[in-house]
Amino acid sequence: VQLQASGGGVVQSGDSLKLSCLVSGMTLNGYAFNWIFQAPGKERETISCIRGTDGSANYADSVKGRFTISKDNAENMVYLQMDDLKPEDTGVYFCVATLRCGLSPKQAYVEGYWGKGTLVTVSS
Repeated sequence: VQLQASGGGVVQSGDSLKLSCLVSGMTLNGYAFNWIFQAPGKERETISCIRGTDGSANYADSVKGRFTISKDNAENMVYLQMDDLKPEDTGVYFCVATLRCGLSPKQAYVEGYWGKGTLVTVSS
C-alpha cells in the first residue's frame, strides 16, 4: 500500500492550490481518505475526510467553505482543492487512508496508512 501526495508549493494569500494523492495497493471504495494537516510547531489536525462507501465528506471548521475533498475511483486518486488560502494554511498536508472517517490524527497514525506529506506555504 502506498499513498503519494503531491501538489504543494508556495502561493500567496487568496490563491488556490490542488493537492493530489495517488493511491496504490488498495481500492478507494474500501477506505476513507483523510487529509491531515500539520502547521509548523503545532499538532496535526484532520481537516477533511471522504468516505469510500458514498463519497460523503467531513471538514474541519478551519477549512469549511474553502477546501473541497474529492476522489476518482477509476484513477485511484484523492484530491484536496484549496481555495482562498491563508497564511495559517501553511504546513505539511498528509494523505491518510483509514477504515472510517472521524478518527483523530493519533488514531489515524495507529490505524491508517500514511504517505509522505506535501508542503504548502502561503505568504501574506
